[in-house]
Formats: sequence, structure tokens, C-alpha cells
Amino acid sequence: MFALVDCNNFYASCERVFNPNLEGKPVAILSNNDGCVIARSDQAKALGLPMGAPIFKWESFCKANNIHVLSSNYPLYGDMSSRVMSILKQFTPDVEVYSIDESFLEFKGFEHYNLNTYGQSIRKRVKKWTGIPTSVGIAPTKALSKIANKIARKFPTQTKGVYVIDTEDKRIKALKWTKIEDIWGIGRQLAKRLIAKGCTNALDFTQLPDQWVKSNFSVVESRLKRDLEGIPTLQLDENGQDKKMIATTRSFDYSYSDINYIKERVSTFATRCAEKLRQQGSGCHVIIVLLSSDRHKKTLEQHRASVTINLSFPTNSSLTISNCAVKAVMSIFKKGIKYKRAGVIVSGLVPVNNYQLNIFESENPKHVPLMQSIDRLNSKFRGDKIKIGNQDLQRTWKMRQERLSPKYTTNINDIIVVK
Repeated sequence: MFALVDCNNFYASCERVFNPNLEGKPVAILSNNDGCVIARSDQAKALGLPMGAPIFKWESFCKANNIHVLSSNYPLYGDMSSRVMSILKQFTPDVEVYSIDESFLEFKGFEHYNLNTYGQSIRKRVKKWTGIPTSVGIAPTKALSKIANKIARKFPTQTKGVYVIDTEDKRIKALKWTKIEDIWGIGRQLAKRLIAKGCTNALDFTQLPDQWVKSNFSVVESRLKRDLEGIPTLQLDENGQDKKMIATTRSFDYSYSDINYIKERVSTFATRCAEKLRQQGSGCHVIIVLLSSDRHKKTLEQHRASVTINLSFPTNSSLTISNCAVKAVMSIFKKGIKYKRAGVIVSGLVPVNNYQLNIFESENPKHVPLMQSIDRLNSKFRGDKIKIGNQDLQRTWKMRQERLSPKYTTNINDIIVVK
């Protein structure tokens, strides 16, 4: 059996742990630079505040409805997530951390356990030790545990936060209840194709002929179908797989038309991508640089562009990737445009210890020990103490966070004082 443990309204719940005055009140969390709403409490959802709402357009609505709007406090959320995940590992050794607020658990050898009671124990311990409320869905497969979790979350009074799909009748009933667009792994475009085929819910999807699914979709949808049929097909990923693409994209704190500022931001984003590449032991063959103006400001001239650079050898050197990214952004920059967002994506990833060599070109051999030294020093002294010359030496991210709560668990100066 598999369980999906999901933290309810995770970002809002983290804020409520340290500020109980927010309990039961509408809360909204903003994206980087206080741009758009990325998380809402149930109370904010009930008031009609949409996900992704630009706050400058919804500011008056939030004030009129007494919605507490906060900047995203990622150090706090990351630390609270780590605490929750460490608790979950006490209930089974087989845990896959799926996202910051979700984990899959596999129960091997739990045949004689009352899994509903066990799920309640998980909820109780996480709540007691961290203050974070959770929902638990338990089922024979990962895809079904996702659906069980939605049921537990949707009907808290009846389920008490835990729902177990342990019979065929429960499986059929759960699939009938689940809309096709709500199935884990079914995107918007795929849902449209399936609805056109007559699939309106998950049960309809499982009743499609296997051969038709294989010939019209990918192997991913075929495996998902079997998982929904109750046949364990999607296995637990306990160690995490290396990423096939790494991206660092950010909105600026304000709109900028200064090429020097934008070059510095892009260099910083590129350096972060290079660090992530080295962490997973990969090099990239492709660098993509994105640049866009503020699409919400319709009165200003708009410009969005991207450029792709193909390298003849793989690299994870901050110097190489940064230089390529800066040259790329200069080639797409238009004078007079006020830019709001930029990003760097690296793809075509290969292991640094196993790749096709090029006779004529290769990475500068001096870069490898240099990057190792920089990573070692930055790790030892915690933070980006060593940077390349075209980065801002004062700070890494320039974000507007005017509604930021204290970093209660990660900054010694923000620790709560009990009087």
C-alpha cells in the first residue's frame, strides 16, 4: 500500500504556526517580488481570490475582505518542510519526497496494520510536533493514493483527514468521483483530448482499450492507467532522479531598462544553474536565456525574447555558462524596453564522468579545480561568499518583500522570545 501525505495550505499553515492570530482567517502568500498570489488558505479561496492573481490588481479586494497578504518566506517553508519529512520517515523507511509539502510513503509488510488508524497517527504526530495540518490518502498504488488524498482533503468531517481505498467498491467510487482534469499527470490539453473521446472521469479513462492508449499517448499515460486500475506500476523514487533540465528564472523587484543591471541578474541566474549542475554531477550542452517585459503593464511597449546557445562540449563552469548567458541577453535586449523578468535554463545534461569527447574543443581544464574550490569555500562559510566578477557582490537576489514575516527557525535574530 502507498500513502500520500499532503500538508494542508502549507505556506499559510507555516505562517499560522508562529502567528496564531492568522488561524481561521483568510491568508494569501505572494510570489517573488510580491507579484502574484501563489498560495491561499481555504478562507481566501472561499472569498473568491484566484490563484495567480496579480496583487496590484487585487489589493483593494484583499483589503475589503480582510485578507492577510504576506510575502513568500522560503527559508521558513523549507525548514518546516524538512521537519515534516523527517517525521514521516519515522513511520516507514520507504519515503519519496514529492514536493515541498507532499510525500509518498510505501507500507511494505503492513498487511496486519489498521492503515486508517496508522494514518491518523501520522497526522497527529505531524500536527503535534510541527503545528502543520495534513491529509493522508492510502491506496494500493501511487495514483490511487493521490485520489484518496483528495477525498480526505475534500471531506474532512467524514474522513477525519484520512481516507483508505482498500476495496474494489471504494476504488470504483473514487474513480467515478474524480474528474478527468483532476487526475494526477493529466494536463489541460490531454484532458481536452480525453473529454472529446468521451472520458469525463477517471473511471472512463481506465475503461479505454489498452492498445488505443498506447497508440495515442505516451508510455506515461499507459502506466498511469494501470496504476488507476489498482495494478502497482508507478514505483517509489526514494533517492530522486537527476534533473533533465535546470532553470533559474526570477522577476525583478522593479522594471529595468538598464542593460548593466540585467546583465548582472542574468549572470547571477547562470551561476546558480552552474552550481545546481555541479551538485548533481552533470554538465550541459544547451543554454537558453529568456527576457521579458511586464505583461501586466499594457500601456508600455512589450518585448519577450529568448535565445538558445548550443555548446560543442558539456560544461558546469560558472564562468563559461555566465559568459554565454551575458552574451545571449545582450543579443536580445532592446533599448527603451522596461524588462521585468529574466531566466536561464540549461539542458542537454550529461554526467561529467561519462560523455562524448570532442577532438577540437573542450572545457578549460583550469575551471574544474577552480569551481571545486569555490563550492568548498561557499559551503564552509555558508552563503555565496565567493562570486564571479560580474555579479553583485552585496546580495544574490534583489527581491521586493514588503510583507515578509520573520525567519522564525532559520535566523537567530528572528527566534521567538518567550517572556
